[in-house]
Amino acid sequence: MKLSDFDFDLPEDLIATRPANPRTSARLLVAQGDDIADDRVFNLPDWLRPGDRLVLNDTRVIPARLSGRRHRNSAQGPVSAAIEATLLDPQADGTWAALLKPLKKVRVGEEIVFSGDLSAVLERVAEGQAYLRFNLTGEDFDRALEQAGAMPLPPYIAAKRPADERDKTDYQTVWARHSGAVAAPTASLHFDEALLKTLTERGVEFTHVTLHVGAGTFLPVKVEDVTTHKMHAEWGRVSPQAAAEIAATKAAGGRVIPVGTTALRLIESAARGGRIEPWEGETDIFIYPGFTFHVTDALMTNFHLPKSTLLMLVSALMGKDRMLRIYDHAIACRYRFFSYGDASLLIP
Repeated sequence: MKLSDFDFDLPEDLIATRPANPRTSARLLVAQGDDIADDRVFNLPDWLRPGDRLVLNDTRVIPARLSGRRHRNSAQGPVSAAIEATLLDPQADGTWAALLKPLKKVRVGEEIVFSGDLSAVLERVAEGQAYLRFNLTGEDFDRALEQAGAMPLPPYIAAKRPADERDKTDYQTVWARHSGAVAAPTASLHFDEALLKTLTERGVEFTHVTLHVGAGTFLPVKVEDVTTHKMHAEWGRVSPQAAAEIAATKAAGGRVIPVGTTALRLIESAARGGRIEPWEGETDIFIYPGFTFHVTDALMTNFHLPKSTLLMLVSALMGKDRMLRIYDHAIACRYRFFSYGDASLLIP
């Protein structure tokens, strides 16, 4: 299985830099077997059945992009340098792993000041990552980060425009609960409270799980033999209640439909033994064609990058050739791609 098998040509102008407004007005491509239909997200209830269960990732994106300065005395007097930090994930020792630009401008032991309230000391550097110890913890840290930080937009959006205040709402799901992600579960960005209410009235049920999406989700695949690719690890949790709800839906003949690839990867991690179980830990599950799905019956997701692990995942669900035909249709019909783009409902 070659990386080139998952390539396609995407016109640059189909990369969305802002979401649809309102959220539910985004377009929805529904692929059911070999049939393709064009619709809107607000009509999602029409495509679901009473007894279906949507699995929602309730991670909360932190404003992980920080701009600060480090100050130093030199022979020429006081000097300072601008430092950009992107937080990656908290460590067991209380530090945060982060990417610093430019890393070589900061020495171990130096302080970086991000705001009047928030600063951090560089404790160590390993494998190109910095480990920062902040001056605040807990809710004090969360409040200061909310004020000083910007949303960590994906590279393909950040290359086109900087993050702004709108992104603090746009790049967050309406059910976000547990802080820790540095990327949004983007298929979930299409939902608002009115759509959730309509789905409930339709008889669709919901289960919340938590997977803290990491920056590794944007890492390119660099090996030509995709089966040798090593996935990044992300922390997730499927609670006993969530596992019981999903198992009950399967037993009753309902469909389990994760909203987003993050929710899918998590529930399939929790079902490695063949049936869904409560689960907590780091998952580096890599799903590509040939994978056996134990709980997923369909998937709602956005449109993904060429040669990406996420395109491999949807190809595992639908079949590679069928998936590439779906993408050909999406491009011909000018669907908007990637994190702020349109949605698809994939039903094998």
